[in-house]
Amino acid sequence: MELLHRRCCGLDVHKETVVACLRLVADGKVTTEVRTFQTTTADLLRLSEWLAANECTHVAMEATGVYWKPVWHILDDGEFVLVLANAAHVKNVPGRKTDVNDAMWLAELLAHGLIRASFVSDAQTQEMRNLLRTRKLLVREQSSHVLRVWKIREDANIKLDSVVCTNNPIRVDDMTESPKLAK
Repeated sequence: MELLHRRCCGLDVHKETVVACLRLVADGKVTTEVRTFQTTTADLLRLSEWLAANECTHVAMEATGVYWKPVWHILDDGEFVLVLANAAHVKNVPGRKTDVNDAMWLAELLAHGLIRASFVSDAQTQEMRNLLRTRKLLVREQSSHVLRVWKIREDANIKLDSVVCTNNPIRVDDMTESPKLAK
């Protein structure tokens, strides 16, 4: 098989740890080194420094849940070509599945260019998406509260729907605070 990346790394990312397999090819000889890092910022920075010290050029990781995101953000600041792989596309053969084997498998696939990268948007687009999701949730919450208030008014026998229509300029809140209605 054709070798595309002589210095690459496969990462098996989990909630609390990242298993990294650094694969280096020198003089036709393949060497691998496996290390485990915590997912704290300090340890992820150590991972980045270790990869840079070994002149790693390409890094691949599986897209598992949201655990890959902090790792991606730390390594994105470095000088690595990052590849986010769909877990379904890089499945290893069944049996003897360990974190070390998964990291080594990713490094092997990456070295030969066999990983199709998933799309990861830039930081500005990710931030905009998060803001839009939050806005959408807040609008849903607001609607839920409005319906809850309407139900409470109905339960209290305040039948505003027979008095107020969409063409009427009087607001429902103005009507409930009116001194005439209080008597």
